[in-house]
Amino acid sequence: MTSNQNRKLKIKNILLPWLDVLAITAWGILIIRYWLTERLNLLIHPDYFWLVILGAIGFLIVGVFKAVQLWQTRQRYEVPNVQHISLFPPGWGSALLLTTSVLGFIITPQVFASQTALDRGVTELIGATRTQPQAFRATVKPEERSLIDWVRTLNVYPEPDAYTGQKVKVQGFVIHAPEMDKNHLFLARFVITCCAADVYPVGLPVKLSENRDQFPPDTWLEVEGQMVTEIVLGKRQLTIAANTLKKIPQPKNPYSY
Repeated sequence: MTSNQNRKLKIKNILLPWLDVLAITAWGILIIRYWLTERLNLLIHPDYFWLVILGAIGFLIVGVFKAVQLWQTRQRYEVPNVQHISLFPPGWGSALLLTTSVLGFIITPQVFASQTALDRGVTELIGATRTQPQAFRATVKPEERSLIDWVRTLNVYPEPDAYTGQKVKVQGFVIHAPEMDKNHLFLARFVITCCAADVYPVGLPVKLSENRDQFPPDTWLEVEGQMVTEIVLGKRQLTIAANTLKKIPQPKNPYSY
């Protein structure tokens, strides 16, 4: 057997199994790291944390078991000279998994921004969103409703005049819709139902007594005011007439459910 053949056998019989171990273990560590650093909520709905964490623990168990098995059977052995038909070289799948896990350690997950909300048509979703309608709770004061609560309320009863004059205090990030004038901005949040791949934006227009340029896109605000009905983007819309706007830090969990 030539030296080139021996080298190929060494790669196939020794290095490739360890590549599998590294890929599986790295993904388990990465998921646990996201969980411990409170970044998992940027990728997965909290209802599915337990499933993802169990999967990560499973990866670690398999990785450790496979590593022990390989360590205990450290001897060179020959394999039959069988021609395998494959579109990809051996180990490419594990190499891809290992590469993506390494990128996960290097690149920090980011919250979706206002441009993503515009690209996904947030201004077209007012009063016609995918949020689940919720039953009315008479004991909840209007000013205690969150932004997503207001959108859900509109889904149940979309007539804006029904809410005129009601107090409001909500939090969200700023969007500058190109079609809006300088005295209006859009306050929005993303809703996550399963994972980051299915997030979608919801929100409401805000009427300002000043120019919106001092509140750049993606700035997080707490807005207090009252509800009014206005023509926004060519439609009658429930609008927040802001009395006070306070800049706030981005919440640890920026998504709504």
